[in-house]
Amino acid sequence: MPATPTTISAQSPIGIFDSGIGGLSVLRHIQQQLPNEALCYFADSGFAPYGDKTEAEIMQRTLFAAHHLLQHGVKAIVVACNTATAAAIALLRANYPDLILVGVEPGLKPATSITKTGCVGVLATSRTLSSAKYQALCEQIQQTTQVRFINQACPGLVTQIEQGELASEATLTLLKNYLQPMLQEPVDTIVLGCTHYPFVEHSIKTVAAQLRHQPIQLVDTGLAIAKQLQRLLHQQQLNNPDAEQTPLQCFTSSTRDKLEFALRELLHLTPQQYLIQEIDCNLPAS
Repeated sequence: MPATPTTISAQSPIGIFDSGIGGLSVLRHIQQQLPNEALCYFADSGFAPYGDKTEAEIMQRTLFAAHHLLQHGVKAIVVACNTATAAAIALLRANYPDLILVGVEPGLKPATSITKTGCVGVLATSRTLSSAKYQALCEQIQQTTQVRFINQACPGLVTQIEQGELASEATLTLLKNYLQPMLQEPVDTIVLGCTHYPFVEHSIKTVAAQLRHQPIQLVDTGLAIAKQLQRLLHQQQLNNPDAEQTPLQCFTSSTRDKLEFALRELLHLTPQQYLIQEIDCNLPAS
């Protein structure tokens, strides 16, 4: 399935991929940090959530997404999905050694500079928390900083966000179940370990305030990802110098309604600012 990247230039778009709409939380930081860049977004919502998929399935989906984005001439790919990064970023680097690739991982390191209690909560998918990549990162930072991490898997939360239920009673109940045991510890900082979760930041703060009347700091790594992308583009002299605005090109493996709702309600874009194409994302028979 891996394809040789086509000839690229500074004007080529940046590809961004996620299991669904969560990567839009990273895309908005990229738009702000790199306003000249054309962006191409791939939402694999037809196969979301990734958190309950096998590692082999996630690797297949990630390769498929990269192949599709490369067919549209992207000069870089941001894997805006913690679960896909943990499972497949090494595979992508092996298949595309000359391509700019940026993955995401939970912001454990920045959280250690924020916490006053030395106890940090991490909300993420089961797949991310169980990955060797995450466990190695967690162990390394704990050893060097003595900060303790309280990990909490959040099954069902991505599905709620994909359905646009950002503050519904069901979503708030889920968050209460996940936050309650965490906040029995002296946690003062919570890492949002899934790119979907920044879209329920307000709900997380609301539930945390109900459970414990002390402020909680939330860590979202979207800005750091955008700055890393900016550095890598600069190193390869691929920053787009042109300020011409082009519509956001979007692809989805689900119906356009879900992605259109997210673009409108979460990013506040008008229909003139994006194009959406539904594509058949069934993997080819092996």
